[in-house]
Order: sequence, then C-alpha cells, then structure tokens
Amino acid sequence: MAHNAKKALQELARRGPHDVLHGDLALVGLPGIVCAPRGGRGLAAIAFGHGWLQPARRYTGLLRHLASWGFVVAAPSTHTGPFASHRMFAADLRTALDICVNVRLGEGDISVDEHRLAVAGHGMGGGCAVLAAAEDSRIRAVAGLGTAETMPSAIAAAGRVSMPGLQLAGERDLLAAARSNAEPITRAWGGPAQLRTVRKADHLAFTEGRHWSELLLQGKSHYGSQRVSRALLTAFFLRTLTGDKRGQELLTNDVSGAEIDGEHSKGALAAA
Repeated sequence: MAHNAKKALQELARRGPHDVLHGDLALVGLPGIVCAPRGGRGLAAIAFGHGWLQPARRYTGLLRHLASWGFVVAAPSTHTGPFASHRMFAADLRTALDICVNVRLGEGDISVDEHRLAVAGHGMGGGCAVLAAAEDSRIRAVAGLGTAETMPSAIAAAGRVSMPGLQLAGERDLLAAARSNAEPITRAWGGPAQLRTVRKADHLAFTEGRHWSELLLQGKSHYGSQRVSRALLTAFFLRTLTGDKRGQELLTNDVSGAEIDGEHSKGALAAA
C-alpha cells in the first residue's frame, strides 16, 4: 500500500497529459489568472484563493499543474492589500466559478460542468474557500494549504460544509499553526475531511518565487512542500470531481513528508 501511494505521488506530482492555456480573468470582469486545458467539454473547475498580501501569480505553477490534469483553475487577484475583506474575497471565489461555468474559455473549445466545482486556497484564501463552500451548494470539494482563520469564522462555517475537505498544514507554520486553524476546521467539518501535516513547510512554503511580503511574513518558497501539495490536490480533485481513482492510494495512506493526522481526520476521501 505504501509503495503504491509513493508511486501515485510520483505520478501526480508530474505534469499531466494536457497542454495548458494561460489567461487573464480581467478580460471577463474579474482581476486574476485562469489556467485551463487547451480544450474539453464538461470540465471540472476550481477557484483558488491567494494568501494574505500574496498576488495570484505566486501560485501559477500550481494552477498550471492542475490545468495539465484537466481542470479549469481560476485565481482572483482581488483583496491583496493589508485590509482584505474575507467575506468579499469568498464572494469573489464564487464569482470566479460563475465565470468558469458561464463563459466559454479559450477559443470557445472549453466548457465547465456546473456540477463539478471546487474551491481551494492558501492561508487567508483557504479560510475564504471554506466560507465560499458554506454558502454555495454547487461546490463539491474544498482544499486548503496552511489555512488561516477568517472573519467571519471559517471554523464556524466548516460545520455547514458537507462536501469532502482536504487540509494541508505546514509543520513549521507559525502564522497559521495547525493547532489553532486547520485542526479545529477539520474537527468541525460537516462531511468527510482529512488533515495532513506537510513536513518542513512554513507559512510561505506553498508560494512560488520571491515577494516583498517575505520581509513581514514567516517563511519562503519550498519546492518539496509544493511538490507534495500538488500531488495531493491533484489526487483529491480527480477523485471528488471526476471519479478518477488514480490517486486513491495516495488519499488513504501516509507518504513521506505528508502524514495523515488520524486524530482530527474523519470519513474517507477516497470513497467520497
């Protein structure tokens, strides 16, 4: 089993089989980035929320990776300042999903199935993804990287979220420590939920490149954390949005650097 999980991680951490298109959400009314396979009808879509003070471009590698596995991924670049509104950013994530469903992307060769929608995010964006899911019955899965508490409370909102949830907490994250953020969110979750601790990951480990906010926030970009998180998110969304079981062993077993927190996890993501 462990060997199969390791093999699945290696496969899903690599680029997927699809060519990727990269575009600007501002062309359809919302500042941000959209990545998608070159073509496809009835695709699944994910709205991704950035962390506090982080531009959406710091997650381009993750967005392109998910798109290479067949997902349309939209990342709003709103509320990037110090006084971001969590409630409004959650609404922007929902708007990003509306755009994916209602606007033909690419040259009109890409369409999204409104029954295959998900939200994800890092830090503040992870908390806002929970808020969005609690208010939108179309959403089928939620994932968070170093998820942070929000106002209104993501912990309180988690109890109203019945779809599957995956939370990846950084072992060395001092700004969104698992004990006060991901653990209570997972414990309160209204459906199946899994919490994993990513070894050696600090708060900014999931971001890419350099940014001035590193002067204020803890940590920096870390390739190992990005690699394992890309594989786990790919496995999770393939299973929950498309029924693809290629990453099932990865969802049910520990892998080096990202062990399952059995105390706080509940239900089975692989059966979701």
